[in-house]
Amino acid sequence: QVQLVESGGGLVQAGGSLRLSCAASGRTFSNYAMGWFRQAPGKEREFVAAISWSGGRRYYSDSVKGRFTISRDNAKNTVYLQMNSLKPEDTAVYYCTTGGVAVTAPSEYDYWGQGTQVTVSS
Repeated sequence: QVQLVESGGGLVQAGGSLRLSCAASGRTFSNYAMGWFRQAPGKEREFVAAISWSGGRRYYSDSVKGRFTISRDNAKNTVYLQMNSLKPEDTAVYYCTTGGVAVTAPSEYDYWGQGTQVTVSS
């Protein structure tokens, strides 16, 4: 059974930083792409970042490009999301996900974590 467990969320002031982690288990982590999505209250789940199985390709939404960095450690079965220069509009529940390819569509991913809350105060 595949499990994804996110951690690292919390409350931070605008301009601050947080690092999210997602620990994966249940299948060969290094064979799959990983992604981060987020969902704010009353809004649809939106793509944030994705990384290929090797880490060689990374994709970001325009809203986070230049501020967030996705990375992975295949030896630790963990994917990270370093978030810098946080803004109040980054406030959302952040979800880790895994799938066959690094894409922006949530329907292409087959397992999801439970989410971690990120709140950015102004």
